[in-house]
Parts: sequence; C-alpha cells; structure tokens
Amino acid sequence: MRNLTKYLAAILPLVIIVLGGGWWFLATSGEREKPTIKFAEDVRSIGRQKTLNLTFADNKAGLRHIAVSLTQDNKPHILASTDFPQKGIKQKPLSLTVAPQVLKLHDGPATLSVAASDHSVFRNETALMRPVTIDLTPPQIYLLTPTNNINPGGSCVIAYRTSEPTVMSGVQVDKNFSSGYPAVFSGKQANVTYFGLPMVSKGEGLSIRVFGRDAGDNETSVGLPSLIRKKKFRSDKMNLTDNFINRVAQDFQPLPPEIQGKPPFEAWLYINSTMRLANETHIRELCRQSVPQQLWEGTFLRMKNASPMAQFGDQRTYVYNKQVVGESVHNGVDLASLANSPVEASNNGIVKFTGNLGIYGNTVLIDHGQGIFSIYGHLSAIDAKIGQHLKKGEVIGKTGTTGLAVGDHLHFGMLAGGQFVNPVEWWDPHWIADNVTNKLTGL
Repeated sequence: MRNLTKYLAAILPLVIIVLGGGWWFLATSGEREKPTIKFAEDVRSIGRQKTLNLTFADNKAGLRHIAVSLTQDNKPHILASTDFPQKGIKQKPLSLTVAPQVLKLHDGPATLSVAASDHSVFRNETALMRPVTIDLTPPQIYLLTPTNNINPGGSCVIAYRTSEPTVMSGVQVDKNFSSGYPAVFSGKQANVTYFGLPMVSKGEGLSIRVFGRDAGDNETSVGLPSLIRKKKFRSDKMNLTDNFINRVAQDFQPLPPEIQGKPPFEAWLYINSTMRLANETHIRELCRQSVPQQLWEGTFLRMKNASPMAQFGDQRTYVYNKQVVGESVHNGVDLASLANSPVEASNNGIVKFTGNLGIYGNTVLIDHGQGIFSIYGHLSAIDAKIGQHLKKGEVIGKTGTTGLAVGDHLHFGMLAGGQFVNPVEWWDPHWIADNVTNKLTGL
C-alpha cells in the first residue's frame, strides 16, 4: 500500500502535465472550430458594379487565409486572396468592388465562392458557394401616363411599367424622392407614384425624373413630360409684439436645452427656425413608409363649418422692432370654428403618429396609402391611437391652441410622396376625377 501511494504521488504530476498540455493543445493550435464568414447583405444579383462587404473571423487559432472568387462558364475569377502568416488575426473585414464587364462576364448565372482557413494544425476551413445572377442590363421604364399637368405646390400621380422587377422605383423631383407602389392595370403588373411639386416652382430648371433600380443595382431614369401651371401664393407681414413673444416662450415649456434660460426673443427665433425645420423634416421622414394599397376613397373631407385663417403656401415675413427677424412658408390650411370643435379623419386610413410635434402641438398623422398622408395640428385633445384603422368622418380629436398657434383652430395639411401639397386639390371632387381617377382608369 505504501508503494502504491508513492507510485501515485510520482505519476500524478505527469498526469496533470499531460492533461493540461492536452487541454492547451485543443484550446489553441489543436482546436477544431471553423472560421466564420458573414455577408453584410444577401447577395443574389451583381450588376455593372457591386460592392461586397464581408467579415471573416476566427477567435481561437486566428485567420490564416481568406479568398473570394466568381465563376462563370467554369472560369474562376479571383476577386481577393490574402494570407496571414502571423498568428493573431482574429477578424478581417473586407470590402471589394466587383465589375463584371472588366472580368468579361455576361448576363446569366454565376457562382460566388468565399473561403477562410485558420492557423490550427488541422487547418480548419469554411467554404461558402452562393449562386448569383450577373445582370448588366438596366431596367427600362415605360410611362403609362404621358400627360401630366401639375400646379406648384400641387400633387401628381403617374403610372409606369418596368422591363424587369425593381427593388426601388419612383419619382425624383430635385432632392425629393417619392416611392412607387405596386399596382395592376389591364391585368398587368405596374407601379404607381404620387408626388408633390415644390410650391416655389415655376418649372424653370426643375428636374422631374422617373427612376428605377434592379436587384443588380443597375439604375435608369427617364424625364417625365409635364406641364407646370402658374400659381401665385399670398405673402404678408406679421408684426411681433413682446406679449406674443413672451406667450410663445411660456407655451413651449419646457424649452429645449439649447434655449433654456435664454430671453424670450431668442426662444422664439429658435422655435420659428430650428424647431420648425426639425418638425417638418420629422413629418417627411414619417411619410417615407406608407401602406402599399390605396386606402382613401373619393373626396377628402374639409372641417365642417370652418372658416379659413391661413392658406397653403402663405409666405410670412416676421417683423420685430421694425426689423425683419424671420420667415416661414405655411404648409397647410388653418381652419377655425368654435373652440374645441370635433376634428374628423378626412378619409379612410391608418394612424401613423399621435403626440406633441413642436410647432404643430398635439398632432395626428394618417396614412391613406401609396404615399398620401393627412396631418392635423394644434389639437386640444387626441382621440386616436397609432395603428388604428379609421373610416372617413371618424372623430380623431378636438381643435385647440397647442404648438405655435394664434387662437383655437385646426392646422390641416397633406403630403404626397413626402412632400407637403395643397389640401384644396384633395377637397375638390373635380380635381380628383381629372387628375387621379380618370387618369388611371382604362390604363
């Protein structure tokens, strides 16, 4: 027994060394874990130029080699091949641009191959092969509505088909892009886009183009034939008083951190400029995503028994102590009735936003589908919830004085494709018939 104890005492350190060495070997150079390869996006099509973004990683033995190739007609083309002779490279991002025409590839199927190996003695390797389509031909756009009469600040709808499916299409008016939505005309797939024209536009130098991009990132665009009518907007001056400025500064409590503790006039300048721009930008961004189906039906409702206070497109100049201190353009129509009058949904739709929205005060935004939205501002109460399906005429709140409002009223606005447009057009059954319904009927 004593000899056995001595034997175990002698051999135990060797066992510990062997086991520890085995563990160390399996955890480092002898590990069997394969490298990982991640694509930043799902690559199925490669156009005239495509940027591939990949990340190779091996958190144990480290990367030894990475490679990317593209094969067509059994001819491989090496896009990237890198060795890492030094251990310790755990991760390697790779961004490379593929130009099939330079590689003399043609439209049709190909195979994208990506591989990585590590520094383990077993040289663990990961290899991915993905079928892709080489697409060098941009989509063609066929206009179905060649005649388009548009008012400055007005709305327009067009229909078009493309020679192949697109991942993105719509109308670009200078810097504003209005997305297209799927539609069917005469039993054939097509697209429809509602967009707005800037109210300051007179047509000179204005770029209106129908745009399309396919899965291979091939882009094309065609000019949209259009007749831009003439329209004048009102302009007036508003003399600011200390009482008005003080009231505005008090109503907007708590003020943003940028102007807390500042004099009332500085607060008003911030609200009328920086906050106004931020609010309008936020509204446009909310309207970028719309229900793809048309939800609205017929003429949009105008608030009952209400008198107009301010019109769409009114250009205001603000004067304080005989000095011009600011400007603004009115993006809707102000309607006044009795205080706390009920406000109805102007048409069928889904509530996109409710809550306080800066200069607009308590606000409801309704999505009517295919990029058409209506907005209701300065409400004293909101009786609608985000995601709620509304019917035309359903009460959504009450008029009020919240936000940058002078007296109890409703600010009603509309947007088409992310652009503020004249609501008066959508209140007019003849305009809707001539410029929307009849235009799309029979295509």
